[in-house]
Amino acid sequence: MRIRADQLPRELASTLKPVWLVSGDEPLLVGEAADAIRSRAREEGYAEREAFFVEGRFDWSVVQGSGQSLSLFASRRVLDIRLPTPRPGVDGGKVLAELASDPPPDTIVLVVTGRVERDALASAWFKAFEQHGVVVQVWPVEIAELPRWVSTRAARHGLELGLAAARLLAQRVEGNLLAAHQEIEKLALTHPPGVVDEDEVAAAVANSARYDVFQLGEAALGGDIVRALRILEGLRGEGTEPPIVLWLLCREIRALAAARRGGGGAQAWGKQAERRARALDAAVHRTAGQRLGPMVSQAARADRCIKGVDAGDPWDELAALVATLAGVRMPLAAPRA
Repeated sequence: MRIRADQLPRELASTLKPVWLVSGDEPLLVGEAADAIRSRAREEGYAEREAFFVEGRFDWSVVQGSGQSLSLFASRRVLDIRLPTPRPGVDGGKVLAELASDPPPDTIVLVVTGRVERDALASAWFKAFEQHGVVVQVWPVEIAELPRWVSTRAARHGLELGLAAARLLAQRVEGNLLAAHQEIEKLALTHPPGVVDEDEVAAAVANSARYDVFQLGEAALGGDIVRALRILEGLRGEGTEPPIVLWLLCREIRALAAARRGGGGAQAWGKQAERRARALDAAVHRTAGQRLGPMVSQAARADRCIKGVDAGDPWDELAALVATLAGVRMPLAAPRA
């Protein structure tokens, strides 16, 4: 049978099946689903665990031999097989199909892998897991659903995030569930149970270089050149990769172009987004009558410098782009001989 990750708790509450396959490309959710199965197995007395990490020219006969042998201490066990991609090859497919069709006694077979694509769904080994066990399919959380996911996660820690606060955190992590999970845990450590508003969320993530990059865009759009360059220097000092900064600046240029056409910028959620919307409006008025082509050219040059195609310091190019976006012209970095 096939189930979604959110159906797993109900399935585990019933009889524990001997065969499990967890698949998906969201590491946090895949890991949590596998942990839930292992935890339930421990409750049922499956105390021993044999883990196999399939990589390179993996010898599947080792897994086959382990499945056929009895535990040294005759205890219940979990055969935990980590499969990076759902393509185990001919030998691996045969072994997995055999384990699923006829699992060893007193053994839970657990396979954890990436998202199973359409071609793998028709494979014999996958069908064996689907027929004789439980296939847990882990799907990514859609961006529109991420604020609700964030709120639900925060509630587990006794925190109540309002809609604006949850949306802000969701926007900052850009769909990275592991980053969202870490930020929620950090909030739980630094805040007592209760309501956490969006200003507190913004303050909590302000020390992370990953999130300061969003403040860079707000400062540049708002014409605050001093703050924007200070943030840029801070990002550089904290080891932020130049492509991340360039991505953010390009996003803001696109938002500015859309706003100038009357198409609006990014979605506006709460106080933080209202400030960005005001900054975007200021940029629209400041650049009225000006072409955005030079900014695009600067961004392209910065990209070439980052890739090593052009000589020059990428951070100098990024500083010039930030200054131009903020309304202050800065000379381009001189090419290196």
